[in-house]
Amino acid sequence: MEQQIIEAIKTVYDPEIPVDIYELGLIYNIDIQDSGLVNLRMTLTTPMCPVADSLPMEVQEKIATVEGVKDVELEVVYDPPWNKEMMSEEARFALDMF
Repeated sequence: MEQQIIEAIKTVYDPEIPVDIYELGLIYNIDIQDSGLVNLRMTLTTPMCPVADSLPMEVQEKIATVEGVKDVELEVVYDPPWNKEMMSEEARFALDMF
């Protein structure tokens, strides 16, 4: 189920950055309970992100569509703060940030 959740998350993009939020390194932790509860910790590129209200809700909605997921508890955290080193190699390549 974890891979399906990751694939669902990879359909979510920050509208200002042409890379999905998973590859950006915004997802800190995915914990899947046997009951179907998914606990997710994520961050944003900055606390002042223009989509700070809508992006987490979109992530939650996408995860909820995965078969077997009964509920999603999503926590937005800012510690540790996001930085470009958290991006995957694929994301750095796409954004020309090597």
